[in-house]
Amino acid sequence: MRLIILTSLTMIAFAANSILTRLAIDGGHIDPSSFALLRVLAGAIVLGMLMTARRGQVQFFRRERLIGSVSLAAYMAGFSLAYLTLDAGLGALILFGVVQVTMFAHGALTNATPKPRQIAGATIAFGGLLLALWPGAGGHSDIVGASFMIIAGLGWAAYTISGRSSPDPLAATTANFLLCLPFLAIVLVGLAARTTATGVALAILCGGVTSGLGYALWYSVLPRLQQSSAAVIQLSVPIISLIGGALILGEVITPLIAVATLLVIGGIAIAVTAQSAQARRN
Repeated sequence: MRLIILTSLTMIAFAANSILTRLAIDGGHIDPSSFALLRVLAGAIVLGMLMTARRGQVQFFRRERLIGSVSLAAYMAGFSLAYLTLDAGLGALILFGVVQVTMFAHGALTNATPKPRQIAGATIAFGGLLLALWPGAGGHSDIVGASFMIIAGLGWAAYTISGRSSPDPLAATTANFLLCLPFLAIVLVGLAARTTATGVALAILCGGVTSGLGYALWYSVLPRLQQSSAAVIQLSVPIISLIGGALILGEVITPLIAVATLLVIGGIAIAVTAQSAQARRN
């Protein structure tokens, strides 16, 4: 029961990133550049405090840190800029779909040949993603916002792939957050335009709590989950974002977006559970 509660809290935290970002930026409380910088800064502080509390060691000068910090910066910048025009639920769906399809493609190119069920699932998910990205889908799709979210998805996929072999994910994430700040500052600091107390508070909440503490919580429960189970559990994030966006932000879930969501989530579920299904048959 404790594992279920902690895992549920983690998924809610991940979904809250989309809702908080959309609330802050679309609400006019802060510009995307300032939000991204404050989010990373708050996350770095919280993660640094956690590492200090456990007396862990953060290693900055490792080869994978460059990939990790640059890809994290791409995710943070693209994520914030996308929510100028995208709904929270649609943004989370695009992000999640791009990340999972990219990681599947990377696995297919670098590892064993994918099974027919995996190919079928990935194809269904990709079709759902195209439906969500279709211009004017449900009256919510925006090509500029979708492009920024695709960049964010590619950045997060690269970040995840580069960090898979890390012996200490929390320490690696802390280092990447700290090293990400200079890259973000170079790209975004000149674009910072406005901040309000509400915008700053939302950015700190998103960076320190739903990102920093959310990632720390995820890494604490991840070792107790099977790989396929962990992937399937993350399917709940776009659903939570869609519901949260509708309840908190008043966003409309159109039939087309609902169908796209089912295709993306269903396709990914088919793909990630293919290995478990094959093992049971054997």
